[in-house]
Amino acid sequence: MATAVEVRNPRNCVSSQVWEREVRLIMRDHVMERDLAERIFGQAVAYLVTSAERPEVRMGPAQAVDLGVHTFVLDTVNYMAFCVQHAGHYIHHIPHLPEEGEEQPHVLKGTIQAIRDSGFAIDQELWAAQGVDCSQCHAGCHDSPNSGKK
Repeated sequence: MATAVEVRNPRNCVSSQVWEREVRLIMRDHVMERDLAERIFGQAVAYLVTSAERPEVRMGPAQAVDLGVHTFVLDTVNYMAFCVQHAGHYIHHIPHLPEEGEEQPHVLKGTIQAIRDSGFAIDQELWAAQGVDCSQCHAGCHDSPNSGKK
């Protein structure tokens, strides 16, 4: 007998006030409709929660999802409270800046699978917008082994 899998709702990972604030900030900063801003923030939350729960997985957000991550990180008080709630510590966001000639790391496929494995639905359009072989981050939103390198 198959067991039904309950899909986690990113809205349940933040308060309604934080959800509303972050969605409005995304709309303000990136000039988009509410529906898209909510989708972006929902995927950013799913990504960050998964990063907190699965620090052993090398992760990085798709470019569209990264808009939501950046918006949240910049709202420092709310972001820090989220980090403490879900990870027990600050979740670092360390963008990868490749050296000349270096290829971008290929982590999106693993990121998408980790988010699915954590019970969140994937917004295929947001994750596939740049293809599944690119990422903005070296090691995603957790403590990167390169965080001490200059």
